[in-house]
Amino acid sequence: MPRIIHGADFHLDSAFAGLPPEKARQRRRESRELLERLAELVRTEKAELVLLSGDLFDGERVYPETLERLRAALGAMACPVFIAPGNHDPYTPYSPYAAGDWPANVHIFRSEEMEAVALPELGCVVHGCAFTGGERTDQALKGFAAPADGKIHMMCIHGDVGTPESVYGPVTRQQIADSGLAYLALGHIHQYSGVNREGNTYWVYPGCPEGRGFDELGDKGVLAGTVDGRGADLRFVPLCRRRYHVISVDVTGREPREALGEALPETAAEDVCRFVLTGESGEGGVDLPALETAFGPRCYVLQLRDETRPAEDIWRRAGEDSLRGLFLQDLRRQYDAAPDEAQRRKIALAVRFGLAALDGRDL
Repeated sequence: MPRIIHGADFHLDSAFAGLPPEKARQRRRESRELLERLAELVRTEKAELVLLSGDLFDGERVYPETLERLRAALGAMACPVFIAPGNHDPYTPYSPYAAGDWPANVHIFRSEEMEAVALPELGCVVHGCAFTGGERTDQALKGFAAPADGKIHMMCIHGDVGTPESVYGPVTRQQIADSGLAYLALGHIHQYSGVNREGNTYWVYPGCPEGRGFDELGDKGVLAGTVDGRGADLRFVPLCRRRYHVISVDVTGREPREALGEALPETAAEDVCRFVLTGESGEGGVDLPALETAFGPRCYVLQLRDETRPAEDIWRRAGEDSLRGLFLQDLRRQYDAAPDEAQRRKIALAVRFGLAALDGRDL
């Protein structure tokens, strides 16, 4: 019953393009620290096997410091480590995987052909293969069946489950069920999938261990636990330094500053927060610069979105015999007929700018 750690999609040296430049540089430095935290987790969990299912790097160009720290962290794990290069870090003659010496405990799959590595001391066999380019349309699991030899068979690959036409290593659920594997360690999807089962095979996407944008929210980490011929007993272990949050705040009938203050996470100073202000607001909408001044220092990174709609009392003068009344009447008709919320937000913005122009106000 080997004790394992399963991780994927580190995307080291990502650009973090959505952050201010100085914060992006800091996040790249912090992502390298993730490697030491992973090595410490391997030590504290007494892991006997580490499976890394691709996209450790964000591309073929890697800072020398990043490569050096990765090798040092993997060597410090003092147990077998398997790496299956993915679509962002394919194995090529120019990839970081082909450069220099790797620790003796690290095995990198280098071919699209499936390879098996026996670990007699653990009673298991690890199967795996690599991307050798940015796309892979063949199905690596097609026709694969682990032998019924009493050993624990695991596989470490980068792939896309349930999307047969994918160009990122398509895998079908039936192929997983027919594989005879005890455990399929996958990478590619950046959200934790939970522990899934097809037939007698357990399979998981651990997700990325560090969020890089607002499509990668909340805790991020790796899996730790045990795998044997009867199943997988695994738990999710958060490993991230910072988290991304998208928080909706209804400001109807409230001071936006008060509402935002109540919604602020306890970890805001360490995290990247986007607040989406909803509900009703006055003619000028929400004063985002004032909120930025008040709450910017309380968040690692703060983003604000005003998606409020005009309060009902704004429309009261619609239809009056005045330019303002005619303007509101026309916009109200468009607002009520709008096919979706996105169009209503555009019309609400037009109302606010139009009223500001009529009143000679700066919005």
